[in-house]
Amino acid sequence: MIRLPYADPGTPDLTSATAYLRWVGRLQWRTLVVAVTFGVVWMVSQALFPAVMSRAIDEGILGGDSEALLRWCAALLGLILLSAAAGVLRHRFSVLNWLQGAFRSAQLVGHQAADTGEALPRTVPVGDVVASVSSDAMRIGGIYDISARFVGAVASYVVVALILLDASRPLGLVVLIGVPVLVACLSFIVRPLQRRQLAQREESGKLIGLGADTVAGLRVLRGIGGEQTFLGRYAAQSQDVRRAGNRVAGYQAALDAAQVLLPGLFVLVVVWLGARFAIDGEITPGQLVAFYGYTAFLVIPLRTATEMVDRATRAHIGAGKLLRVLSVEPDDRDGSEAIPLPTGPAPLFDPQSGVRIEPGRLTAVVSADPQESAALADRLGRFGPVPTEARLGGTRLADASLTDVRSRIVVSETDPRLFTGTLRDELDPRGVHGDAAVLTALSVASGEDILEALPDGVHSEVQERGRAFSGGQRQRLALTRALLTEADILVLVEPTSAVDAHTEARIAARLAEARRGRTTVVMSASPLLLEQADHVVFLEGGRATTSGTHRALLAEHAPYRSTVVRGEDA
Repeated sequence: MIRLPYADPGTPDLTSATAYLRWVGRLQWRTLVVAVTFGVVWMVSQALFPAVMSRAIDEGILGGDSEALLRWCAALLGLILLSAAAGVLRHRFSVLNWLQGAFRSAQLVGHQAADTGEALPRTVPVGDVVASVSSDAMRIGGIYDISARFVGAVASYVVVALILLDASRPLGLVVLIGVPVLVACLSFIVRPLQRRQLAQREESGKLIGLGADTVAGLRVLRGIGGEQTFLGRYAAQSQDVRRAGNRVAGYQAALDAAQVLLPGLFVLVVVWLGARFAIDGEITPGQLVAFYGYTAFLVIPLRTATEMVDRATRAHIGAGKLLRVLSVEPDDRDGSEAIPLPTGPAPLFDPQSGVRIEPGRLTAVVSADPQESAALADRLGRFGPVPTEARLGGTRLADASLTDVRSRIVVSETDPRLFTGTLRDELDPRGVHGDAAVLTALSVASGEDILEALPDGVHSEVQERGRAFSGGQRQRLALTRALLTEADILVLVEPTSAVDAHTEARIAARLAEARRGRTTVVMSASPLLLEQADHVVFLEGGRATTSGTHRALLAEHAPYRSTVVRGEDA
């Protein structure tokens, strides 16, 4: 039994969309072979219906042989039962192949999002990432769904070709040449349809991204009265998607109509020629019935072939979009030979800014430009697209294994992410702490009021992105989560920017006490936090220009005083 999702979706071939589709197909070749086998039996058994009916008419009815009539009727019944059974099993395995291909692709996107972190949304719009799962993965699975029917259609076409050529070479050639000609005619519609489908996919991705951004910033939008502006943008983009859909619909309707009209005209031609041959005595009445049956039957392979072209086109478009997501490289990778970080307390030094963080102290970094201190936090935590030159002791962080760096240095960003699940799992994802430790950390972050408002305490459910919490509550929960990592070095970026002054004062005092003796770096211009810091570093133009205690810098350094006072007034 195949369990979905996979424990390991594998390492995909990203050289091209075709190579990716081949890679997925190889991984599920067993179920593909089973589906194709049943597909061939299903289609070929149907292809033999007209041949059996022809023999029943010629030998049983016209020949007056009741025994032959019963024999051929029994054969027809057997083919019907075989076709029905094979059709059920073909459908079952085709759906399984579709699900396997779709789930594998969706899982790869999920793993890629987790592995690349901020590099993915910085490279690929959020809407395209979402669409790669909601739309592209499904389209990729579709090509494995139709593969059994397509191979069955080809096999039945070959069987019909042999039978028709044996019965009447002229009619056989008309039928066998006519079907490929019809498929070629449909290609004139399929090609522009492909281009319009790609354009629609692009517009849909933009709409999904705009919707995701709007929902994520809904609270801010309401605060600044920007709802109508974003509503107008969403409405405009929706109209672009509608217009793209209308362009697709026109060609899709033409394709659907052509799939009915062209085979219908083809049937008329074959029936007319067959009737003339029957009148002239070149074929028997039973063979005329068989030719008509084959002509009607070949409509199925014809439609299957055009559907295969459509599905393959959609799958290649989806695979191309998926490759764009899967090809994004994470900001940082481990080198071939990782160097272990120092095991004991060691200073953390960033050559780019000149900031030196001594071990065991609470150090605050102040900058008039918050982006400078945030960039420093990224370098100290080995984040960002450019390899960091920051060092722990004498070891460059870029030369150590990423696992080692993440276990020693934890960076809590200014825009914390909360996920769906219980609050207990949200704060302690690995489940290594008892309830007492979780409550203690929550108290340090002054989050008791959050807990009191929840019906089931730490076992209450957290909604998606923590939207039921205010900005300050989410910030305090993120701080709690960071504290529970018990990291040797904890880097906090604006950890109290969304809380009131009284709450901030409690957090500052409790944080200093809870992290006493361990290295803590706080990027903030808040006087309440700076008052608790053992050491303060001031950045100007991204470089450390002065350092000391908060009170000394207030008294002696005008730019520092101006930055801190402005932050206090804000």
